[in-house]
Amino acid sequence: MAIEYNWTIAQLERQTDTGGVIVCHWRVSAQDGEYTATVYGSEGFTPDSESPDFVPFDQLTEADVLGWLWAQEDFDKAETEARLAQQIEDQKAPATVAGVPWE
Repeated sequence: MAIEYNWTIAQLERQTDTGGVIVCHWRVSAQDGEYTATVYGSEGFTPDSESPDFVPFDQLTEADVLGWLWAQEDFDKAETEARLAQQIEDQKAPATVAGVPWE
C-alpha cells in the first residue's frame, strides 16, 4: 500500500487593514495502512495588497494557501513527506522495543 498524504491549513493569521495573510499554520498527516505520522508547522508570508495576484481573505481557498506554502523558497514539500515516510518505516521496523520476557 502506498502512503497517503493529507495536507491541511489549520489556521490563518491576517492583517486587519488589508486582509493579507501573514502566517499560515499547516498540518500534514501520512497513513500507510495502520501506520500514521503527522507534522504541524507554520509559515510566514509578506502580502502585497496592491499586487494583481492578491486574493482577498474571504475569497481564499485552502488550495490557494497550500500553493503559497509549497512555493516558499525555504519550504520543501518533498522533504516533509520524506520525513513522514521515514517515521512510518520506523514504526514498521523499530530499531528498539520495550518490554519484559515474563509477561
